[in-house]
Formats: sequence, structure tokens, C-alpha cells
Amino acid sequence: MDTAIDGPKETWVLAEFADPTKLVEATRLMRERGFTHMDYYAPFWVHGGSEALGLPRSKVPMLALIGAMVGLVTAFTFQTWMNSIDYAIDVGGRPYLSGPAWIPIMFELTVLISAFSIVFGLFGLSKLPQPYHPVFECEAFRSASTHGYWLSVEAREGQGSEKVLEAVKALGATQTAVVNGERE
Repeated sequence: MDTAIDGPKETWVLAEFADPTKLVEATRLMRERGFTHMDYYAPFWVHGGSEALGLPRSKVPMLALIGAMVGLVTAFTFQTWMNSIDYAIDVGGRPYLSGPAWIPIMFELTVLISAFSIVFGLFGLSKLPQPYHPVFECEAFRSASTHGYWLSVEAREGQGSEKVLEAVKALGATQTAVVNGERE
């Protein structure tokens, strides 16, 4: 006998705002009221949106630095091993450990590993690919990619969807929707 075990259902309240400044202001006010699980959607980057959401500083510069250091140390270690220890050849009396001759390779590997760490780090930090999210079920939400400015607030315990819905309507939302579902 097969039985399906349903996980907890999640609820999101979607609110559309008339312009990006109203969206940022509503996001800031919602966060001040204690709503923390939010995200905004707009067809372009909105100035002040990250601050309104209360997002921490980006981790991308640290990923780039770590990738650069790994690339630099890897290039130096490989060249030291290959040219000075494993297959040392004396050509014209040059030193086995020749740092200036290795600078181009160290630079290239530093840039390569740094770029890879940024790209794959961004995918990891952004939780991409995310081909499905329950808010995509709302037909009106399609305007987020062309001309709409949407705020999604996850209704958590103690924050029922009715309370969230009243809060976004009070902030001037032009259109609202409640979406239930599970993330896959």
C-alpha cells in the first residue's frame, strides 16, 4: 500500500506596487513590522531594494579572493614541483626556482580559478537553478518580468496570510494574491 506523505504547506502573499519607489518603501516598512522572509521581483535592478530587505553584505568578493588565492598557490606549487623537483633541467645555469618566469602562469590560473569560484559561488548562493517556485502559479505575477513590481512575503507561524495581506494592502498594493504550495 503506497501512502503519500505531504510536507508542510507554505503560503506566500504577493503584492504588486505601482512603481519601484513604492516597492522599496513597502519592503522596508514590512521588514520594520517584523516580516523577514520576503523577496521582491522587478524587471530591472531596483536601487535600495537590498537594503530594504535587510540583506547582508555580499559574499562574492570573499569567494573571488579565496578563488584567487587557491589559483595562485596552485600555480606556484605545480610549477615548483614540475620544474624544481620532479623534472629539474639545468638550462644555461638558470635557477630551478625561478619566480619571475612563472608570473604569467600564476596570473592566468589566479584569474581562472577566481572566475570559476565567482560563477559557481553565485549559483550556490542564489540557489540556482530554481526552475519552480509556487509564486509562479499566480497568473498576474507574470508581469514581474516585464513591467510589474512585486513583493512576496512568506506567511510564517504567527503571521497568518490574512495579517500579511492586510499589511501589504495598507501600504498601497495595487493587486494582491495568496499562493499556497510546496517548493520542489
